[in-house]
Amino acid sequence: MRLLPLLLAAAPLSWLRADPVPKRMEEIVVMGRQDSLLGVADSATIGVTGAVQLSERPLLRPGEVLETVPGLIITQHAGGGKANQYFLRGFNLDHGTDFATFIDGVPLNMPSHGHGQGYADMNFVIPELIERVNYQKGPYYAQTGDFGTAGAAYLETFRRLPKSLLLLEGGSFGYGRALVADTVKAGSGELLYAVQGAHSDGPWEMGDNFRRANGQLTWSRGDDHDGFSTTLRFYQGEWRTSDQIPLALVETGALSPWGNMDPTNGGDSRYVSWSADWRHRHGGSEDRLQAYVFRYDLDLFSNFTYALNDPVNGDQFEQQDARTAAGFSYAHHAHGEWAGRPTEISAGLQFRHDWVDNGLYATDDRRRLSTTAQHEFGVGTVGIYAEHRVQWTPGFRSVIGGRGDLQFADVNSIATPADSGDVETAQFSPKLTLVLGPWDKTEYFFQAGYGFHSNDVRGATLASGPLRGLVPARGAEVGIRTLAVKDLQSTLSLWYLRTQQELVFIGDAGTVEPSDSSDRYGVEWANYWTPYAWLSFDLDVAASQALYSDLPTGARNVEGAIDTVVAAGVTVRNQSGWSGALRLRYFGPRDLDAAGAARSDETIMLNASVGYQLNANWQATLSVLNLLDRLDQDIAYSYESSATGGADGIHFHPVEPIQFRLSLTGRF
Repeated sequence: MRLLPLLLAAAPLSWLRADPVPKRMEEIVVMGRQDSLLGVADSATIGVTGAVQLSERPLLRPGEVLETVPGLIITQHAGGGKANQYFLRGFNLDHGTDFATFIDGVPLNMPSHGHGQGYADMNFVIPELIERVNYQKGPYYAQTGDFGTAGAAYLETFRRLPKSLLLLEGGSFGYGRALVADTVKAGSGELLYAVQGAHSDGPWEMGDNFRRANGQLTWSRGDDHDGFSTTLRFYQGEWRTSDQIPLALVETGALSPWGNMDPTNGGDSRYVSWSADWRHRHGGSEDRLQAYVFRYDLDLFSNFTYALNDPVNGDQFEQQDARTAAGFSYAHHAHGEWAGRPTEISAGLQFRHDWVDNGLYATDDRRRLSTTAQHEFGVGTVGIYAEHRVQWTPGFRSVIGGRGDLQFADVNSIATPADSGDVETAQFSPKLTLVLGPWDKTEYFFQAGYGFHSNDVRGATLASGPLRGLVPARGAEVGIRTLAVKDLQSTLSLWYLRTQQELVFIGDAGTVEPSDSSDRYGVEWANYWTPYAWLSFDLDVAASQALYSDLPTGARNVEGAIDTVVAAGVTVRNQSGWSGALRLRYFGPRDLDAAGAARSDETIMLNASVGYQLNANWQATLSVLNLLDRLDQDIAYSYESSATGGADGIHFHPVEPIQFRLSLTGRF
């Protein structure tokens, strides 16, 4: 991310003077974790991961590019093309609620989705096209609105590739992938094109047969400050899935960990989007306008309770979502002076509208038996924001900001007309950041602010009692960023967050429902050490606690909230043509009910890769996923099913066993 630097001036207050006095710079170009954000970032938990670091990570799924965000865990409870499950800062984020994700300015989170609020599908993302991932945590940033309570990630893809790319990859369990990408001259600009096809069965007795095809076209001209680009993306995927299975049956040997309870589960999805990005710098200011429109369709067949509710036909259900969404964002940045002190003013306008048809149907072998819910609705949001950044002295700067949001919806409940209606909800969210330093290559941060997430608008018009459309959250954080130790970049933060409502997964319905308000707090420690240019180490540790605010002791644990996350890795680069990486991911046991009576197991994954540069153009890479071949739980829930006799029991989706992938990459 090209981060606009702060102009620095000498301070009249000697006790706030930084040592040494920062130099005036036109801009700082940050490409990844190896670059210093000292004096640039307004938080200890802002960061950037570049294409180089992404290429060094062995990935099981495209969504795992987001695990470069310290403390963030990506899992999957169904396999195939279903959206990933996200965990961060004591949140079971389900498929995206409370973590906002964007790609080139296009939001991935889908409000009021057929499978769950904030559903964010990453399956159409091609990791090799990502130039950088810019991430942030907490509700302290005025440009981020809905779903950004726990954090946000802004993925930026290449507008032009350094070299043409051909990738051929194959491996265990029927895995195969082919990617072709290049940039060519096209009129007054350049055209990037990429086409990918992939297939995977997974280790399951009934293979996923996950087939996907996707691609991207980007035409661009100019640079990051004065230019224009437009992008077309497409994706289609089809799959079968095992879903989660009862732990009790696996423990008795009645069911294989790779088995399933309903072989007809699965789904298909399609995505196509168009976006445009215009940038212009003039004098001391800069303008950016982004616009987009996309179409997304999903048909998903699941069965979590097997035959608990319908012993004759079974409990399979279909969740269907078809939507068209369009929106834009405009941002203006101006640099100047205020009372003789360097300042930056940022302001923006954001708009989005979704036209949605979705439904929930009882099915048997993917045949519809009855309609549980069916809706046609439109949901829109308008947000305005502003920030004022002042460099008071070389050792002290502040950022004061806020945003106002309005959500409006028109809901037509076809199955239950009484639940139809119109609704509007407004929310104002102030933000504050104070930064001290740098002193001795160390900066200190204090942040406080309000944010929000939206509830499913289908719940905001219920005749039985509507839910609030926008749910406020407030948080605070103190942090440190230091380069005091040679070649080591380290950050430490303590944070707190209160939300009015938490969306909890309801296993027997495959939906989420709002529950009581909650308090979360924790500590995060992130480190990146490069003792040599060819060798780097990273270690990220996050610990958190999530409790319901207004429930009695013994019933306060937030279901599914992960309390401990550790991610560590070592990377070797370009040693006589060889390179490699070893990565460890740990997330600890978590409570599966509010009383803490049911808990999941810990999950440990060790992945490795080794590559060799065959010649100037070709590289071969071998990746080994789940090197320890552990049979851990990728995700777990506690709920009733026919397999548990109608009593609560743990149902889980196992991590995939050890597997190998060999890739041949050509760059020309």
